[in-house]
Amino acid sequence: MIKELEFDDLVSKLSHILGELPDHRQGKNITYSLSDAAKAAFAVFFTQTPSFLAYQQTVGLDKGRDNAKSLFQIDQIPCANQIRALLDPLNPNQLYPLFNEILQTLLNGGELEPFRVLNKQLLVSLDGTGYFSSSTIHCPNCQHRTSATGETTYYHTAITPIIMAPGRPQVISLAPEFIVPQDGHDKQDCERMAAKRWVERQASQFKPFSVTLLGDDLYSNQPFCQSIQAQKFNFIFTCKPTSHPILYEWIDSLSASNDLSQTTLRRWNGRFTEIVTCRFVEDVPLRGGEDALLVNWLELTVTHRKTGKILYRNSFVTNHQVTEQTAILVGEAGRARWKIENENNNILKTKGYHLEHNFGHGQQHLASFLLTLNLLAFLFHTILEFGDAKYRSLCQKLGARLTFFNDIRALTRYLFFDSWQHLLDFMIKQLRIIPCFNST
Repeated sequence: MIKELEFDDLVSKLSHILGELPDHRQGKNITYSLSDAAKAAFAVFFTQTPSFLAYQQTVGLDKGRDNAKSLFQIDQIPCANQIRALLDPLNPNQLYPLFNEILQTLLNGGELEPFRVLNKQLLVSLDGTGYFSSSTIHCPNCQHRTSATGETTYYHTAITPIIMAPGRPQVISLAPEFIVPQDGHDKQDCERMAAKRWVERQASQFKPFSVTLLGDDLYSNQPFCQSIQAQKFNFIFTCKPTSHPILYEWIDSLSASNDLSQTTLRRWNGRFTEIVTCRFVEDVPLRGGEDALLVNWLELTVTHRKTGKILYRNSFVTNHQVTEQTAILVGEAGRARWKIENENNNILKTKGYHLEHNFGHGQQHLASFLLTLNLLAFLFHTILEFGDAKYRSLCQKLGARLTFFNDIRALTRYLFFDSWQHLLDFMIKQLRIIPCFNST
């Protein structure tokens, strides 16, 4: 594993970024640092232990040392209300440099080579997800909607992009983009505009046209497709007949005249044989008008060989060349965008990270700052899973993600560990594990 991606180095990078946070406080009564407040919140997300800080304060009183300091470099532990008050004014984009630094380390070290498909492309899936909703609590950064009965709901959403690949269990979290009211704009912000901002901000992180963006039908929109191509990204977006009537008039006409190309693949999926069929055509208009963007269209269908049951069907538009040799590969790449739900958003919501839990809303940026720390915790775990043999071996031995974090919760409550490696070595010894040094 690259040294810069070991746990202690990752925490040091986090500590450095947090040490650069602008201190909004005035006066001399500054007991706790902003860095300690942010690291304390991060520690709760990383250990998935809401009472982690309270446990460490008890341990510190009894023994004069605690895991908050040894594992997360926290000098003084603020209480929960102090953490919320200290973090509320901080814009989450001040944490983005750490996402980008980790990304560049992965790219430079070749760690993302197993994720490359379609002639060395990285697949980045975009999707919006909600992380707060209330009919009473709100702040200036909230979006809102009013029902037919006049009830107003306030909510927060964000785009949480990931790098992923078909057949890879891990996903790599990238810096989020929050869907919030924008200065100088009267209308509410939207997912598509937030995605455009993310593309513009992240373009410099990647080599030109080395990334293919994946997204649902919302993104197969001509201005958006043109904007991302201008930033030198490729795309594969879901494209539905209901939202693209002109395009599908072309498809229906071409299909009726047998002018759609088709390729078929038979394969064993581990349980039964399935038939993968891809219909495709190049250079069809995404919308009406003389200025319509020409895109390549494909439809991927997977059926059970014996029963003929359709297991999957979806259509996509792309700027990738689509031929008999590439069509199924492009379709499978587009299909893989489901991972942003199953391997990212659902895990964040249901597997301990509690994405939709209100850890604190605040009146400025608290909700989005805490979400960003939560995403960083998830990213740290992912990096450790495929880069740290001891961590990976423990996860494989314990099986369920919840079991691992329950053990972490109990051990750090009752025992002191002078480092993360000390904690892992203790668990490995007790479980009699021989670490597997082959990366997954």
